[in-house]
Amino acid sequence: MRLLIKNGMVFTGTTIKEEKQDIAIENGKIIEINKQINGKFDQIIDANEQIVLPGLIDAHCHLRDPGMEYKEDLESGIQSALHGGFTKIACMPNTKPVIDNEALVSYIIEKSATIGKVKVLPIASLSKNQQGKELTEIGLLDRAGAVAFSDDGNPVNSSSFLNKALQYANTFDALVISHCEDLDLVGEGSINESFQSTTMGLLGIPETAEDVMVYRDVRLAEYNKVPIHIAHVSTRQSVEVIRQAKKRGAKITCETCPHYFTLTEKACNGFNTFAKINPPLRTVDDVNAIKEGLKDGTIDIIATDHAPHHHDEKAVPFSLAPNGIIGFESAFSLSYTHLVKEGIITLSQLVSKMSTIPAKILKIEGGTIEVGKAADLTIVDIKNNYEINVNNFHSKSSNSPFDGFKVYGEIKHVIIDGIKEL
Repeated sequence: MRLLIKNGMVFTGTTIKEEKQDIAIENGKIIEINKQINGKFDQIIDANEQIVLPGLIDAHCHLRDPGMEYKEDLESGIQSALHGGFTKIACMPNTKPVIDNEALVSYIIEKSATIGKVKVLPIASLSKNQQGKELTEIGLLDRAGAVAFSDDGNPVNSSSFLNKALQYANTFDALVISHCEDLDLVGEGSINESFQSTTMGLLGIPETAEDVMVYRDVRLAEYNKVPIHIAHVSTRQSVEVIRQAKKRGAKITCETCPHYFTLTEKACNGFNTFAKINPPLRTVDDVNAIKEGLKDGTIDIIATDHAPHHHDEKAVPFSLAPNGIIGFESAFSLSYTHLVKEGIITLSQLVSKMSTIPAKILKIEGGTIEVGKAADLTIVDIKNNYEINVNNFHSKSSNSPFDGFKVYGEIKHVIIDGIKEL
């Protein structure tokens, strides 16, 4: 199979080349990048006025398979991710049963391979059944194909347990991803604790519930001189704790999600359960801090935290609704519109945060466009303004607060292993 992409503006690793280039692909690999490539090809894509990026990589999503396929399954999740421009996605282990053994890691890898298209990378549970009491067989799970370890959805409450887990995981060069949340401070809260929670008559979650756990986890990693990755950062103080730790040389990486730099707690007005997430949407000050962290590099990557729920589960009183929103098909456009168009970061920096750096953090191939490398590419149109329409999404679920948002950055084509999948 020979594929030619013509006339695209190509991401070089540091910048987007404005002069048009062609990319020749054969047998799944990039074989040439040049101003003009001639020859016989089985398929030609005209990327005129469009930008060719390395395939997007999502380091944090929930696919609900096995056990909750009524919300999402591997096939629908893959289709949704594909239409969001992703070529690789790393799925969290909070399924039923929990992905805490080799058989379930193999199930994710093998089932997704039969579906094809987007490559699904399982993140295994750090503790058995995500209970924070007994470590999983990290070495065996790593060998089976797990790309990281996390109890995401269930924060590790025991400092002693996390301390040992970090030490043990490091012996296998395995990455621990931490969901930072002090459940004692969260209590029965369902929204950010502020004037907003008071006016809505809802119990609030103080920002310190995240802050103190971020500080604990950062210090444990720093003390042990081992890496840790902090998931879905949402508060100003969390950003500052991570910023200072990085200045001291700590091996900290972290992520945020589009909803934390595009929405505030006011999106919950009208008891909109589609805006109920964990950690909760915060204040304008927190949104600004997240943007500052993205700009100065404190926040390494942007992940989706794609978390589908059935409509009936969200159609309940706010305090009873599950946390989570879907994010695959809006992530790039929201990020481009609210970060690049606003001058917070450049397009090249956005690509790094959604492709190059996630590949490095997960220690997987991808994130670059190079001769000899796998042809995983995403082609986008950044010029045309369009409206997000949840009814056109490919997820089984529709729990997105972004329906009707006007954005730029439309995904036009996705090539995976040299095959045009979209």
